[in-house]
Amino acid sequence: MSPDLNGCDTGIMFVMEDEDHQTVLLNSLNMMRKSRTFCDVILNVGNCELHGHRAVLASSSRFLMEMFSTDDEEKKGSQREAITTYALNATGPLSDCFAVEKLIEYTYTSRLEANVYQVKSIFQAACYLKMDRIAKELARFMLKYLNVDNCIEIRSLPCISTNISFINQVNSFISAHMKEIAETSTFLSLPCIQIEILSQTKQEMTLSTGDSVSQLVLDWIKRCYDENEPATFFNGLMEKTYMLYLALDNILQDCSELPSGELSDTEIVQDYKKLSKKTTSIPKTRRKGQIQPAKSRVLICNREMHERRESFIDSDWTILGVTCVGEHTFSALGSLKGQLCSLSIKLKLNISMLSNPPSTQPSPLHSRAESQESLPDLYCALALMTSGKCAIGCANFNNRLLVCGGYDRTECIKNVESYDPEQNVWETFEPMCEARGRFNIAVLNNKVYAVGGCNGTTELSTVECYDMIKRKWIPVTSLPLARSNTGVCELNGKIYCIGGWNGQVGIKQSDVYDPNTDKWTSIAPLQTGRNQAGVCAMNGKVYVVGGCDTWNCLNTVECYDPETNSWSFIKPIITPRRGCGLAHIKGKLYVVGGSDGTQSLATTEIYDPNERIWIPGPNMITPRANVGVAVIGNRLYAVGGFSGKKFLNSIEFLDESMDEWTRFSPRNNCSKSASPLPTADTVCNFNDCEFSNGFSNGISD
Repeated sequence: MSPDLNGCDTGIMFVMEDEDHQTVLLNSLNMMRKSRTFCDVILNVGNCELHGHRAVLASSSRFLMEMFSTDDEEKKGSQREAITTYALNATGPLSDCFAVEKLIEYTYTSRLEANVYQVKSIFQAACYLKMDRIAKELARFMLKYLNVDNCIEIRSLPCISTNISFINQVNSFISAHMKEIAETSTFLSLPCIQIEILSQTKQEMTLSTGDSVSQLVLDWIKRCYDENEPATFFNGLMEKTYMLYLALDNILQDCSELPSGELSDTEIVQDYKKLSKKTTSIPKTRRKGQIQPAKSRVLICNREMHERRESFIDSDWTILGVTCVGEHTFSALGSLKGQLCSLSIKLKLNISMLSNPPSTQPSPLHSRAESQESLPDLYCALALMTSGKCAIGCANFNNRLLVCGGYDRTECIKNVESYDPEQNVWETFEPMCEARGRFNIAVLNNKVYAVGGCNGTTELSTVECYDMIKRKWIPVTSLPLARSNTGVCELNGKIYCIGGWNGQVGIKQSDVYDPNTDKWTSIAPLQTGRNQAGVCAMNGKVYVVGGCDTWNCLNTVECYDPETNSWSFIKPIITPRRGCGLAHIKGKLYVVGGSDGTQSLATTEIYDPNERIWIPGPNMITPRANVGVAVIGNRLYAVGGFSGKKFLNSIEFLDESMDEWTRFSPRNNCSKSASPLPTADTVCNFNDCEFSNGFSNGISD
């Protein structure tokens, strides 16, 4: 007797798994696409019309999903047509009908078949359509067959920068095989920029490496780059051979900018100046004052720094490979604003400076050139922090830079590290009790106080103190009000906490901490509520510079007098800014970097309390918002920050003698960064050290 299904146990389930269903479904959809059945979208690619189903195409391409979704929002309900036509790029990656059709076929069949010559165009279309899985596989295929003949063409693909792993592997291949690549017809057919670099002595030429001089040239080009007229700029680069010299601030300058009559203004330089007047030159990069070449200099670095790279490499501006093609002559492949060019770089001795005058005795210059005294001065790059971060706590602690916490792109951290300027090394320090960013620290009585901040989710009222004797952080009395982005400084044996952010507005509240009583006391509030302001003490008063209210960057400056417990406005800064650093050195205030609300700033301003005015100071090498600052000896350091593109792990200091910012220190200040004598191993190799954008003024790394 057959069972009565209605009387069965309701817990019994029927289960069927059809392994062929997906294949059958895709085949059916593909047949409908080919017969244009139920198709509701047409993609115009070049002169082709490609039919398909919106839901299917959108499921495979994030680009099409976004385009269709935007169209749906603009055309509500019945307003959308039964069959919608979309015109894709008339030029560029989506102009190749064959490539787009191959990707549509892949969407409907899960199979892509193409010969080696078609892969590059399909890869570009896949990147543009945001079909990440197939783009990754196409990249893997191209890497498998990467060689010296096709690597430049692959590196030139406009969309390659969207795949970090892919571009890094191509870059590594080019760097490792540059000698062979430089002999290929593809490399020789690239636009070529010809550069001559004047050297002061033969020793300087001998110690210089292709990697270092190529990076110097790249930074010079980047400083000159005109974003408004890129085509005119690159045409100007190709028109003549440029003659450059290494200036005192360790960056290259055009010899046409040398003043007449100077020691280095030799016959060879004068001839170049005459030629420059007859040709179209790229924009000048004249800096404040005239920076003369002096004793020759070679830039070195230590091998320990090779593994400590910047966390972000600008693929649009980079040297991909360098090879020596003759005596003191190098050939390089560079990406200049994303355009691949070859660089022909020749080191040239400024012969007229070393020639004998018409007398029987050698000239003093010539004698010095052959003496031990004329050996090049050696400079090393400042060591990098372990990671990029901004909104840190930064101060001078026992003549070392102490960098606490901060934000590293993913979270607020509690790690602490210390930099020794004499040894040019970073060392790990005891971590704070809790993670905090967007805060500041102050040093008092050989103790460090970390005040307030944010742990990534909420504002903090907690305060902790590092005790040098106990070698650990200890909680002390909390702030009266939890807040982040405060200004903190020490004055007359007390810690001041000024303004900040409590999650809603920039606040006026200001408090002072007395370590003798372990208590916070409120003082007169600011006249303007502000957060992310620069704060420091000078001449018995507390200064608060810039910052922002709820929305706007401020240029106002307030000064607190503890004798009268009152705030007063003084001369405003020139550029409104938030996230700036503020420090005093030799009786003057320096406001450093920050953001104007639209971009990170490299500019600095200086306040003279006697003149009562702000004047522009020298620009930093790298724009830095939410930057840490500290003074050690006669150096003003700028530490970390956000460049507008990346979180920085680099530092730089204001060189008092040159009134310029630099990322290089004389060899005697980096004894662990160099061998006792210059050798091939100590001369800086920029492919290893990653000093990208480290020599130019106002350029982000």
